[in-house]
Amino acid sequence: MLGVFSGSIMSPPEELVAAGCRTPSPKITSAALVKRFLDTKPSSVSVRTGDDVHLAYTHHNESPLQPRAFAVKDEIFCLFEGALDNLGSLRQQYGLAKSANEVILVIEAYKALRDRAPYPPNHVVGHLSGNFAFIVFDKATSTLFVASDQFGKVPLYWGITADGYVAFADDAELLKGACGKSLASFPQGCFFSTAVGELRSFENPKNKITAVPAKEEEIWGATFKVEGPAVLAARE
Repeated sequence: MLGVFSGSIMSPPEELVAAGCRTPSPKITSAALVKRFLDTKPSSVSVRTGDDVHLAYTHHNESPLQPRAFAVKDEIFCLFEGALDNLGSLRQQYGLAKSANEVILVIEAYKALRDRAPYPPNHVVGHLSGNFAFIVFDKATSTLFVASDQFGKVPLYWGITADGYVAFADDAELLKGACGKSLASFPQGCFFSTAVGELRSFENPKNKITAVPAKEEEIWGATFKVEGPAVLAARE
């Protein structure tokens, strides 16, 4: 899956900008990145929202245990990869039909977060049990919400393209060819929300997240780590 967002939606993370400056490397534009995805991923589907947002995915080569899904509801777009162990109980919690899958559940969870403010974002993501990574874009508010499960079982990476767009994908090689060293693995157990304005751990929401510059031989420009002792946030 791939999500690409302009600077009007999300400012490029300073740590990834710095990583790209330390070790200049070839990059391509956001449009070229989307084209490369569509050209190299069989049976791919893409959705574009103006010039600021481009989403794409394919079911090709997906894991049967961690399928990819896409849905749009009430102008909320969601790309989801993985599976939730507690989907049944979450359906009941959010009043959803038994046919509702993970991607619909995440959209409803995001809507609850948005409409019940101030509702801590870490509570929403912390209630999700399983292997997952997802990208949510709320067109009505131009809000982006991205998260990865606490064990990092579903790969997720982010980087900066040649024209300053921020890209998220489950394919490291795809972003490596587009973002150069302005690239990192999205940290497990964390979420990024433009409404919050920063990267946070949903298990340890008060702990600071820092970026450690990577060594020259690594494909990453930086590695994000949650500081301090682990104190699991309440999930109830």
